[in-house]
Amino acid sequence: MSGRVLLLLVLLLAVSGCGGGGQPKDVVLVTHDAFAISPSVKRAFEQQSGLRLRILKGGDAGEVVTRALLTAGNPEGDVLFGVDNNLVERTLEGDVFEPYAPPELGTVDPALELDPKHRVTPIDHGEVCLNFDRHWYAERGIHPPRSLADLTQPRYRNQLVVENPATSTPGLAFLLATIARFGDRWQEFWRKLRASGVVVVDGWEEAYMVRFSGAAASHGTRPIVVSYASSPPAEVIFRDPRPKTSPTGVVADSCFRQIELAGVLRGAHNEKGARELIDFMLSRRFQRDIPLQMFVFPARRDVALPPEFERFAVVPEHPLELSPTTIDENRERWVREWTDIVVR
Repeated sequence: MSGRVLLLLVLLLAVSGCGGGGQPKDVVLVTHDAFAISPSVKRAFEQQSGLRLRILKGGDAGEVVTRALLTAGNPEGDVLFGVDNNLVERTLEGDVFEPYAPPELGTVDPALELDPKHRVTPIDHGEVCLNFDRHWYAERGIHPPRSLADLTQPRYRNQLVVENPATSTPGLAFLLATIARFGDRWQEFWRKLRASGVVVVDGWEEAYMVRFSGAAASHGTRPIVVSYASSPPAEVIFRDPRPKTSPTGVVADSCFRQIELAGVLRGAHNEKGARELIDFMLSRRFQRDIPLQMFVFPARRDVALPPEFERFAVVPEHPLELSPTTIDENRERWVREWTDIVVR
């Protein structure tokens, strides 16, 4: 084989290996295990962009953020989705993202924007709230709780199951809800909950699907659980036959806002594709897909909700909130103090 032919073969292999002209053929989305997208919506992005979307799931949001911090500048993928307002300050301090302001950012509720430098983009929001089993209370002739403070009343003893804030995103959000509601008295509230027989588990799946009496497939005995404002429509959708009213309700007073964000990872192999993916995640096509895939609310203000959300989801007018900076400065201490009070 002549040297000229050999050189030509080497060049052809190099070009084919980098996708022609050095352009990557893939874009990699790093996300948590709860991320979901309709196959048709995924295909729409791939056809529109000419890229193959690879989805790399890595546990819960906390695990994903920890790995992103460890690999900052040399990331596992191109876009990270799923960092929330409880963890975002860590990623900003850790220089995880490149700034990028999508063209359609103006369609997003300004209350969801957390970073004026646009290192992260709001994609969805959902409120973590107490859920209760309507049938359980109706059967016993007891009114379900109407507020966080109600939980310490004797009538609600041995009824609540919560997730551990050290191991669970909704568990952390619920702890923050109690701090936002009670301020300096939050520790006293949790001491009363412990005396009232609260059960603590590691994650949402065990709390809701195993311990909660209101879940469709559960044999649980606890009629109050920490879940989401959008859990009631899920209880309608996944039951056969579908009930006309949701078998579960929400304590609106308990709801803490959770905002999920996406960003271009610093050092991304395909930065251009990463920007295209974030643009797509803010498009009407993707935003309409969010509620029935991930059971949260779209960030865009001009996207209609599915009928099931319109009828059965709770949208609190004034959800409890704390600033990301306040959370970041106090989170570890709060979780440590909660552990000392409730678990040890």
